[in-house]
Amino acid sequence: MQREIRPGQIWKDESSGESWLVTKVYTEAFDSYAFVRRVNGNQEETRRLLIVKSAEGASLPGFKLVMA
Repeated sequence: MQREIRPGQIWKDESSGESWLVTKVYTEAFDSYAFVRRVNGNQEETRRLLIVKSAEGASLPGFKLVMA
């Protein structure tokens, strides 16, 4: 588990195996979100993911950190 999620990190989708790049992280009220874009994809392939925080750190559900 990562201490924090930052732009530039690459996460792998555990279901499809595709790599996604974190392009933006922001907070709305009580929740934090990460915008991710598929590596080797086009600019239109983006997702907004809820960041899950715990005592151990932060994570993106269904994704595994590949490169920090």
